[in-house]
Amino acid sequence: QVQLVESGGGLVQPGGSLRLTCAASGSLSERYAIAWFRQTPGSEREGVSCIVSSGAPTYADSVKGRFTISRDNAKNTANLHMDSLRPEDTAVYYCAVDRFNLCVLRDPQVYDYWGQGTQVTVSS
Repeated sequence: QVQLVESGGGLVQPGGSLRLTCAASGSLSERYAIAWFRQTPGSEREGVSCIVSSGAPTYADSVKGRFTISRDNAKNTANLHMDSLRPEDTAVYYCAVDRFNLCVLRDPQVYDYWGQGTQVTVSS
């Protein structure tokens, strides 16, 4: 079993920054992908960014140039650094793991494990 715990959410003003962290524990191989999704009430879960074990990132168009994903394989953690935040970035952010080291942002069902989510609110 794999457990994912997100941290780092909160309230930030437009234009501000936040860093989210996902800590993974449990039965994981050395090769797996970690992704960040977000969801607002009444909407489908949206892929934000993903990173495979080699460190190659993928970003949704809506966050390119503003968000940066990274990972520490030794610690089984992944960070999502979010800059130039906008009110439309407000959502619950979830991290997810794919055991086959695939990054598919358009399909949340690819992912095997999910965290509980952390709220990000961008508001003045």
